[in-house]
Amino acid sequence: MVVSVLEEMRIKDLGVIDDAIVELSTGFTAVTGETGAGKTMVVTSLGLLLGGRADAALVRAGAATAVVEGRISLPPGAPTAHRAEEAGAELDEGALLISRTVSAEGRSRAYVGGRSVPAGLLTELADELVAVHGQTDQQGLLRPARQREALDRYAGEAVAGPLAGYREAYRRLRDVSAELAELTTLARERMQEADLLRFGLEEIAAAEPRPGEDVELAAEAARLGHAEALASAAATAHGALAGDPADPSGVDAGELVGGAHRALEAVRGHDPALAELADRLAEVHILLSDVAGELASYADGLDADPLRLAAVEERRATLAHLIRKYGGGPEETAAGDGCSALLVWAEGSAARLAELEGDDERIAELTAERDALRAELSVLAQRLSDARAEAAKRFGEAVTEELTQLAMAHARIEVALRHTDAALPAEGIEVGGRTVAYGPHGVDEVELLLAPHPGATARPIAKGASGGELSRVMLAIEVVFAGSAPVPTYLFDEVDAGVGGKAAVEIGRRLAKLADSAQVVVVTHLPQVAAFADRHLVVEKTSDGSVTRSGVQSVHGEGRVRELSRMLAGQEDSALARAHAEELLATAARLGRRG
Repeated sequence: MVVSVLEEMRIKDLGVIDDAIVELSTGFTAVTGETGAGKTMVVTSLGLLLGGRADAALVRAGAATAVVEGRISLPPGAPTAHRAEEAGAELDEGALLISRTVSAEGRSRAYVGGRSVPAGLLTELADELVAVHGQTDQQGLLRPARQREALDRYAGEAVAGPLAGYREAYRRLRDVSAELAELTTLARERMQEADLLRFGLEEIAAAEPRPGEDVELAAEAARLGHAEALASAAATAHGALAGDPADPSGVDAGELVGGAHRALEAVRGHDPALAELADRLAEVHILLSDVAGELASYADGLDADPLRLAAVEERRATLAHLIRKYGGGPEETAAGDGCSALLVWAEGSAARLAELEGDDERIAELTAERDALRAELSVLAQRLSDARAEAAKRFGEAVTEELTQLAMAHARIEVALRHTDAALPAEGIEVGGRTVAYGPHGVDEVELLLAPHPGATARPIAKGASGGELSRVMLAIEVVFAGSAPVPTYLFDEVDAGVGGKAAVEIGRRLAKLADSAQVVVVTHLPQVAAFADRHLVVEKTSDGSVTRSGVQSVHGEGRVRELSRMLAGQEDSALARAHAEELLATAARLGRRG
């Protein structure tokens, strides 16, 4: 059952195509045309719609931009529709409109449902919509990583479940091992750091500084260092305010203010303004008396003690040394909060020292956790390998059965699972009684093997398969996938290259079978394949001698016979070619596809 379908694409000013609408449908669509007519532009256009890299060379010469637009039908509740709506897109009667523009300067813009989006969103949507296969994909199938991915995809939840658990344990083991390596590798540096912190804390503890002590000592030092000048100034100020007992004729400020107050007090009842001034003079007189008394006390209590001054300066020097060393820069010292900064450093250093001194215990904990995780990983890796081995047997049998239908009746596909011994015991995990290398995907090395005929040794497909055989192997794999986890749309770009004769007919049949559960679009040069299609599109090229243009049109009936005749013999009107074309269409119809 097709859950979504690419209904049409409009291509404008891309390569040799001026303006063409490629109408597609469910089932099997074949795209053909003469060499150089621009068949691959259909693939290129879809690649752009799916977030492929934009290239200014794709823009038709003389055009400002190339535009590709597509219309994809989506059922209600489809994950693709939900993701597009999250990005602000709107569906048009259940269809998603997407477009991509490429400027002649190489800049591109993408739109989904009328909303401008990053090209990366197109790539994200493409994962759920279309599987594109071409000659480069066949080469990709030769890589072991792609072969492992193919097996895991086929196995489904049987492998996905154990693989998720394995990856989580692998991630935790990697994190624990990294922390353990850091602790052990940097042990000497951390020990040196701990010694420095310990020494600093001992120095500060011996000094026993108090918050703000440096400020208090600075004030005391200034007072002791200028005791004589302070005493003289206090005595002179006291004499000016309270008078000098040794000079009866002297006048003091307090007596003068008192006289002024008494003069106003005698007449205050006659004018409220004068009464207010009298009250203020009374306050001044009281204040002068208080200040005079405090000056007398200050002078009596001031002691020029050289021993105390020496002790204060020594204490200040001790604190200044510690503050410069541990309490911060000149700014903190100049601001007068050096002791506070010193105590803050001591508090933080004590916490850091406790952390460093706990490294040995932490190393022991991490070592135990690492060993436990390695043991857990061994169990999970074995479980994952068992699941892959079971899936590998079924996968090989299923692909082999499909190859039988692709004119490779005696070929056999095997899926080999191998383990590599670890270079060092510490670098591997125990699986099946061996210490083997492991990675984020497990311990298995997956390789597809092909035995082309009975008695032949199964060899890696990179060595044992020709180009045509590799095309059929990939097609067989996709047909097998279609039965387990179908992708809505498949696009094949000349995957039948290097194939002909009966094998080409069988490829057409299998593509038709794949089209029973998915939308299939095939760019092909083989009439045996195109004959099985439900819909036949032809890319035609025209030239006026200076400008070459291509267009796309749907052919059926007589037009389809002529196109197949051209593909067979290069002559649309050849009687033999027409007879062969009609025979191909009849064969396809007899085998279950419409002609």
